[in-house]
Amino acid sequence: MRDTMFQNRLPTTAGIGYKPQHFQDLTTDSAGVAWLEIHAENYMGDGGRPIAQLRHLCAEFPISVHGVGLSIGGEDPLDRDHLERLKHVVDWLDPASFSEHLAWSSHGGAFLNDLLPLPYTDATLARVAEHIDLVQSVLGRRMLLENPSTYLAFADSTYSETDFLAELARRTGCGLLLDVNNVYVACTNQQTDPAAYLDAFPTDVVGEIHLGGHDPQSDETGAPLLIDSHADKVADPVWALFARLIARTGPVPTLIEWDNDVPDFATLAAEAAAANAILAPVTP
Repeated sequence: MRDTMFQNRLPTTAGIGYKPQHFQDLTTDSAGVAWLEIHAENYMGDGGRPIAQLRHLCAEFPISVHGVGLSIGGEDPLDRDHLERLKHVVDWLDPASFSEHLAWSSHGGAFLNDLLPLPYTDATLARVAEHIDLVQSVLGRRMLLENPSTYLAFADSTYSETDFLAELARRTGCGLLLDVNNVYVACTNQQTDPAAYLDAFPTDVVGEIHLGGHDPQSDETGAPLLIDSHADKVADPVWALFARLIARTGPVPTLIEWDNDVPDFATLAAEAAAANAILAPVTP
């Protein structure tokens, strides 16, 4: 995929995930929110209020499209009907960025309500690279691939996650979406160092960062177990990792991701302002 096909037009400031209940707030006073992200699957219809509102918003804000249904890591071929519906959304919206997850969520025609992890092996690498090549070819643009939140590791993995992502980016020319909350969740659950993970991450191909909330629990032995809930404010350790990362990379478009128990707009705007406070000192 040629670099000329990747034009990430998101500002290097904070955005929020768009929710319809915040439409009026955004159109009257966006409170410093510079861009919005949508889930592609919510806008695959032919019309109605959701499409009308999105058409209005895309005239005012850069839009990032985040897919949750391609099942990039699945063993089955990609669903071509779903990919064509995604292409229709991307063609008319012309988003500033498009991203998907390093995960699988369908098998044998059945769709699962989760994003499931993969073993990091040569076979998986070849399959995921083939799927990314197809997506980028059909959409005619470079995609970003997001690191997953995980709760276990596969014994047969032969790559670290960071090396696997770096090799995918090298083979396919895709970019990466670095979800810092996912890093903290996965490393806590697997008892590894999130700072070391970030130090190993190929940040030169990161086009977007995600920040979100998680639900702290414990497993049956009393060990910490974090659930990637997207239902709370960004936790202090995640803010600290984000600040450490931005000191290394400089400003990167950063999303406040809050999909469940969605708060009022003022709460989301305050989280975006907190991200901007970290981004601002290094913004040219």
